[in-house]
This record gives sequence, structure tokens and C-alpha cells, in this order.
Amino acid sequence: MTGAPSPRRAKIELLVRGDDAESFEVREVSSAAAWLQLRPTRVPEDAWELAEVTSRVGRQQNFVLKNTRTDRFLMLSEPERFLWDRMDGRTSLQDLATAYVLEYGAFDFDLIPALIRKLQRAELLTLTPASALRRVLARNRRRWLLQMAERALTSLERINVSSRRVQPFFERLYRWGGFLLFTRAAVLLGLLLGVVGLVAGVRLWPEADDIARGLGANPVKAILVVKVFFFVTVALHQIVHGLALVHYGRRVREFGFTFLHGFVPTFYVDVTDIFMVSRRARIVTALSGTLVHLVLGALWFVLAARLPGGFAQAFCATSGMIQWQAFVIALYPFCFIEMDGYHVLVDLLGLPTLKSDALAYVGSLFRAAPVVPWGREAGLWIGYVAVSAVSVAAFVAFNVWVIVHATT
Repeated sequence: MTGAPSPRRAKIELLVRGDDAESFEVREVSSAAAWLQLRPTRVPEDAWELAEVTSRVGRQQNFVLKNTRTDRFLMLSEPERFLWDRMDGRTSLQDLATAYVLEYGAFDFDLIPALIRKLQRAELLTLTPASALRRVLARNRRRWLLQMAERALTSLERINVSSRRVQPFFERLYRWGGFLLFTRAAVLLGLLLGVVGLVAGVRLWPEADDIARGLGANPVKAILVVKVFFFVTVALHQIVHGLALVHYGRRVREFGFTFLHGFVPTFYVDVTDIFMVSRRARIVTALSGTLVHLVLGALWFVLAARLPGGFAQAFCATSGMIQWQAFVIALYPFCFIEMDGYHVLVDLLGLPTLKSDALAYVGSLFRAAPVVPWGREAGLWIGYVAVSAVSVAAFVAFNVWVIVHATT
């Protein structure tokens, strides 16, 4: 793999419907950002027709897709039809890829971009903004202030500092000691540090109010500094994901910095090559990055327990709490965020679109028009939404309590 040529930087061009609902504009998005953010949407059902065509020779199943507005015809293979059925505006490209792997057991990285380009040329595909905020802005484009906000988010989405020639770097890092992270000794040491950190945190808890006062007269400023330190660990989190790919003999396709959903700055690593190996490898890759926050949080708590009262102790304790919050958020699957724990859950369940399906079903219950009858799957959807809603409420309440105690 070391001598293999670096893949060319792929671009995905998507057709975005204009304000007049008639015209279209072409929006180009880098491949890695697309995996994280984009949710392709079919045109309305009255704008297309689909017919099955089966070869009498090879019995190969194909489909003819027609744009009824332009009388354009496309030939789709059965795998392309599988993807087309899931381009409903709720399923991200990453979820599409996961569903494809679970269905067919393999994945062609050129399949989805090629299909999107084909659908784009036939004017059969539009783009739904990925976040709820973007959807609200898109529905209110006539208001100049919201229009400016949407343009600002679109500009941030296009900021992408990355490289696709990072495989040699990750291979060297793995050889220089990164392989140690995937040994049993490292796993046991990490869990031991977690236990020690938990004990230290429990000892600090009765003095939480006194420790919080150590942030001084400018607690908000101090917390922002803690957040900056935490942001650096986000890059470390992604690097460990990349090392996991090397550990399983796969290629790190891209590493960089972008704005998730147009306003959340974050580092990312393209781990799609892990789809080519076992479920165990996918789960280990997902979990490896989260353990960074467990270990760092434990170290911060241990250090805080050994320091005297004051700013240093408060800084360490706050850093430890933020690291462990990140660990819980990344590992906990029930919080409406498609983090590492969520991907582990859907991989185990074999339901790559769990969140979008669950939200759609619960929304249909409020409209008194359930999309599917009651059953085991519907119960799973309701359970996911209920547990996630309670979890998010508890997380917000806890952080409000921490802020109130830090500022009093």
C-alpha cells in the first residue's frame, strides 16, 4: 500500500433547485464533506416513472427511469435502483454507503458519485440542506437577513482544508508506535485509567462548587480556553481513527478540517475504506477515537485531584469534565447525533437509516398518519426517539447546572 498512487481528489456536483422552483444551479462539494453532510433528494414522485427490464439471456435485472417533465430516460442497474430508492432527502451519503455494504457485502467508491452525476444530468436529483437550521433558512429565503445567513453558512461549507496524500503519514505514525494502541495491553491500560479517573472525579465531586470558583472572575473566558484545548483533541480523535484503518490494512483516503453543517468547525478523516473489511473492524475503528477522550479525561481528573485549590485545579477539572462529556456523546447512540456510538449501533442492528426512519415515523404519529403499521420495528423507532429526547434534555440540564454553579 505504501507504493500505491494517491487517488485523485473526487468532486461531487449536485443540482440544487433555485428559489423559483424551476431553475437549478450546480453546487460542487468535496467528496469528504459530502459524506458527512449531503442528503440527495429525488424529484417529486409525479416527475418520474420507473419500469423493470429483465434480460432474457443473463436474467440480469435492470430498470428504466424516466423524467416525465423532460422525457429523459436512464438505465439503472439493480444496485443503482437500491440507492435511488433511498435518496429521500433524509438519508446521508454515508448512510447510503453503509446500507449498500450491508445489502451487497462490498462497495464501489465510484458508484454513488457516478450515479449522482447521471441523475444530475437528467434533472432527477435535488439537494436538501443537511441540518435543521439550513432547512429553516431555505424555507425563508425571501427574508433578506435569513438569506444572508444561508449564504454565510454555504460559504463556510465550502471551506475545506484537507489532503488526500496522508496515507504515508499514517503508515509512518503506525510504525513509530501507533500499533501499540491496538494491543490488549493498551486496552487494559485505558480501562484502568478510566477507573482511576472515575475515582478521582468522585472524590472531587463534593468540592465541585469550590473548584468551580477557582476559574476566577472570568469563568466564560476560562471555559473558552478549555474549549480550545479540547478542539486539539478532536484532531487526535480523528488521527486514531486513521491509525485503525492502517491497522486493518486499509487506506486513509483523506484528512482535513471543515465546517460540519456549515457552522461547526471540526477535523475529519475519511474512513470509508473500512467498509471493505469485517464488522469487527468497523466497530473497533469507531470506538478507537472515543477512547482518546476517556483517557485524556481521566488524566485531567487525576491531575486535578493532586493540585491545590485555585485556577489550575479548576482548569484541569473542567477539562476532564469536557473530555468525558465528549466521550459520552461520541459513544452514546441515543442523542440524535450520528457519532461513533450511533454508527456502532446501526451496524449491529443492520439499520443504517435508524435515526431518519425513527424521526419520520414519530412525525407521522403526530400527523395521525403512521407510515407503517405497528410492529417490532416501529417500537424500536419510538424507543430510539424517546430515549434520545430524554438523554438530550438531561445533558442540557446538567450543563446549565454546571454553568450556574461556575458563575455564582
